[in-house]
Amino acid sequence: MEWLLDQLKQTFIEGSRWRYFAQGIGITLEVTVLALLLGVAIGVLVAVVRSAHDSQRGNRKGLGHVLLGILDWVCKLYLTVIRGTPMVVQLLIMWFVVFKWARDDMMLWVASLSFGINSGAYVAEIVRSGIMSIDLGQSEAGRSLGLTYVQTMGYIVIPQAIKNILPALGNELITLLKETSVCGFIGLTDLTKGAMIVQSRTYSAFVPYISLAVIYLVMVLALTGLLNLLERRLRASDRR
Repeated sequence: MEWLLDQLKQTFIEGSRWRYFAQGIGITLEVTVLALLLGVAIGVLVAVVRSAHDSQRGNRKGLGHVLLGILDWVCKLYLTVIRGTPMVVQLLIMWFVVFKWARDDMMLWVASLSFGINSGAYVAEIVRSGIMSIDLGQSEAGRSLGLTYVQTMGYIVIPQAIKNILPALGNELITLLKETSVCGFIGLTDLTKGAMIVQSRTYSAFVPYISLAVIYLVMVLALTGLLNLLERRLRASDRR
């Protein structure tokens, strides 16, 4: 017990090393939130394009179909490349190749962009599955009322699809939170990097890394609780 207390003191108290964990939590959550917002935006856009192309397979005439086919091909290429390569490799390419001119103070934004682009590929398939789960009659009813395809998607289909895909989106959020642990590969001092710095100062890995695991676990449990609460409220609103 005395050894454990001494290790806790070295990890958190001496040199105010708790600040590495506190600052790391802030950066991890900031990257996660920014990446989630970008990922949802990209995912919805890609899902709408692919769903629009699938709905017009019987109609192969007109310039609009050709343009939609090109966009669908670009979306498929994006999904193939992003889902077929490791996240850490994408992060390294983004920082050391695409944004090799960027300053260190832009590191957080580059990391958020990288994770957002990666997350968008998975969100796109989740959203597309949700769109496909909505009865075709819903879209036809919207179009019969004079709504455009985009309006029908925005006002009728996607709001219903969100309820169906919320658990899958929640899992993607949790996965995204844990995936940000590779931010340290480009030098960003996130939660994992903070624990590594503390370990290098104390020459002890047990307490810093166990504490790191516990912090991630607590954040995941908190997110899970919030998502469960949101699901219950949505189900309650459906019964009214």
